[in-house]
Amino acid sequence: MPKPHILQMGGLPEWDETPLNDTYEVHRYFDAPDKASFLAQVGPKIQAIATRGDLGASAEVIAACPMLKIISVYGVGYDAVDLAACAKGGIVVTNTPDVLTDDCADLALGMWLALSRGIVAAEAWARAGDWARKGGFPLQHRACGKRAGVLGLGRIGMAVAQRLEGFGMQISYTTRTPRAEAGSWQYIADAKELAAQSDVLFVTLAATPETHHIVDADVLRALGPDGLLINISRAQNIDERALLDALEQGRLRGAALDVFEGEPAPDPRFSRLSNVLLQPHHASGTFETRRAMGQLLRENLAAHFAGRPLLTQVNA
Repeated sequence: MPKPHILQMGGLPEWDETPLNDTYEVHRYFDAPDKASFLAQVGPKIQAIATRGDLGASAEVIAACPMLKIISVYGVGYDAVDLAACAKGGIVVTNTPDVLTDDCADLALGMWLALSRGIVAAEAWARAGDWARKGGFPLQHRACGKRAGVLGLGRIGMAVAQRLEGFGMQISYTTRTPRAEAGSWQYIADAKELAAQSDVLFVTLAATPETHHIVDADVLRALGPDGLLINISRAQNIDERALLDALEQGRLRGAALDVFEGEPAPDPRFSRLSNVLLQPHHASGTFETRRAMGQLLRENLAAHFAGRPLLTQVNA
């Protein structure tokens, strides 16, 4: 029986590459020097796309694959997939939620603690010998017992808030509608009001046209000069120019970011600031989670070709 033809948009770990190649005729888009010619050649045969959340699938790629019926995304974010083109072509889209929730929440809290207590700079202080030469590291701020705002109470936002309870935090959150499972956490409908009532704002919401730059200059102003911003979601949820201005001008105490609009080359203004913690978009970057993500990507593909219900479909 001939293998189905799939288009692979980007590289994956070897433990995913091997079973994909065993099961499918894999056409590696990311290896093609002339991608337009490559698509013209293989596009008519493509029945599925395996992609990553950061790569997605554009309308042009989708249009070049008239037999395409499914796009399986390695990652929870699927905003880089042209959903309008998928709707027009009757193409289903799947992602890999749940399996990366805990690691993302863990990194969010790790970034917050590192930023609050100056852990990275303190390590450098001790390593460079400044402890002996200059004395104790400058005093930092307490992390526990503060007011935390969680912007977006989906799977990751919920996991972040649950972890924050152990730090004695006063927790507020913003979503479209109140969540019954939030219990005693305070629901605040507006992002600006949430920031005004928070010492630290965790951004954990999905990226949609409605959330583009939801954290803007007004929200940052409401968070204030003693506030901290932690972004574990998508870069486009933050107005980076407004954030950089606030950080440079002392209108925000600090920010910890795992995502950037220009990644993997963030705006150089970030690297010149001492009040930011920069991470290389690796919230899901553990062996355990990446293996589970790859397995779920492949299980969705297998379910599609076997005519079984998809495990994690994201579009109607």
